[in-house]
Amino acid sequence: QVQLVESGGGLVQPGGSLRLSCAASGSIFSINRMGWYRQAPGKERELVVFITSGGTTKYADSVKGRFTISRDNAKNTVYLQMNSLKPEDTADYYCNAYQFIATTRSSYDYWGQGTQVTVSS
Repeated sequence: QVQLVESGGGLVQPGGSLRLSCAASGSIFSINRMGWYRQAPGKERELVVFITSGGTTKYADSVKGRFTISRDNAKNTVYLQMNSLKPEDTADYYCNAYQFIATTRSSYDYWGQGTQVTVSS
C-alpha cells in the first residue's frame, strides 16, 4: 500500500501562483510514475502531468508552459508549481502514483484525497 498526502491548494487570483505537494509513504518501491490529475465540477478527471521514475514528463496541452512538476526523491515528494493560473484551472487536484511490481506482474493506482484549487478574482 502507498499513502499519498497532498497539500498546497487554495484560492488565488487569475495570474497568480500556487504550489502543490504530494508526499508518498508506505510501500513506495516500484513506483513507476507519479503525477497530478484534476477534476472540475461536472467534468471527468483529467491528467495534468506525470513524471516517471526515469524523469520523463508528460503535460496536458492546457498547462504546458505554466505548470512544472518536480520531485525530491529523498523526501518521496512530488511538487506541482502552477503559474499564470486561469479560472479554468479551478478544480480538485489529485496526486496519483502508479506502481508496477514485476515479480507478480501486478499494477496499482493510488490516489490522494484531493486538494481544491480555486482561481477567481
